[in-house]
Amino acid sequence: ATDPLTPREKDVLRLVAEGAEPAEVAKRLHLSAGTVRNHLTAIVTKLNARGRTDAVRIASEAGWI
Repeated sequence: ATDPLTPREKDVLRLVAEGAEPAEVAKRLHLSAGTVRNHLTAIVTKLNARGRTDAVRIASEAGWI
């Protein structure tokens, strides 16, 4: 499949994969917490995932992150 994620969404998902909470992701990427939430919602939707953890699994297995 073609990678549907933007570079920024990958940055967010990589940090989530490392166990970072959205607030920490926001701080590390210099984004607002709302922006991180929006990215996570977009990622979950694009990957047809059940949630963040599932999105990490899908993207990892596909080699996107």
